[in-house]
Amino acid sequence: MASAPRRQVRRPLSRVRVTRRPVGAGKGEPVWFFDLDNTLHDASHAIFSHIDLSMTQAVMETLNVSEEEAHVLRKRYWQRYGATLIGMVRHHGVSPAEFLHRSHSFDIRPLVRADKDLRNRLSRLPGRKILLTNAPHNYARTILRHLGILHCFDSLWAVEDMRFHGEFRVKPSPALMRHVMAMEGVSANNSVLVEDTSANLRGARKAGMRTVYVRHPGTPFAKTHRGRPLFIDLQVNSVSHLLLQRRALRRS
Repeated sequence: MASAPRRQVRRPLSRVRVTRRPVGAGKGEPVWFFDLDNTLHDASHAIFSHIDLSMTQAVMETLNVSEEEAHVLRKRYWQRYGATLIGMVRHHGVSPAEFLHRSHSFDIRPLVRADKDLRNRLSRLPGRKILLTNAPHNYARTILRHLGILHCFDSLWAVEDMRFHGEFRVKPSPALMRHVMAMEGVSANNSVLVEDTSANLRGARKAGMRTVYVRHPGTPFAKTHRGRPLFIDLQVNSVSHLLLQRRALRRS
């Protein structure tokens, strides 16, 4: 007996702009936009330190600068633009594809750590699921496949897909999030961003989305909030807990 064809996760660039009325997953179910690092898996455990070293090395080689200067530039561009790549493109005219290849050339799989029940919990969460990450496409896809959750997602938005109107716009840009929702054919009031970075959640709220804050102590540049800020609708300790607490998600 022939095996069933494998379901393909579509990249945004292969889609056409949706012109029909925005819809959800059916019966009022939300459309979940998931971040990747420190949301679906624990990137602070080992991956971020490897990326920092690899990214610094890529900046050194690309710009022919010292390790100290490369470290400063890497961190500055990440904080300012949401991705080191954007600063490298804007200020130094580097090739995005070449830089991403240099900076993410190590084997990520042995470093991935996540909740053991993530696959089961994510599969049971009602509604469409879309990945929205400032990370590179190959990096994101490798992690999702390694975790066994690639099949849970309808499409994958990575940093390479966040270039429109002639320039990169990544999270926390509200313009990016409006663009993504339009391309996916969903309305803002039916869309939820699940994310560990408060600045990105603030951007999502400005775009009209609901927000779920995944608390992670290792998130870089994270701000500590007293209580729950108005731009956060729900706080959870992990994505696995979202299935149990999603009914508490208040509408904006």
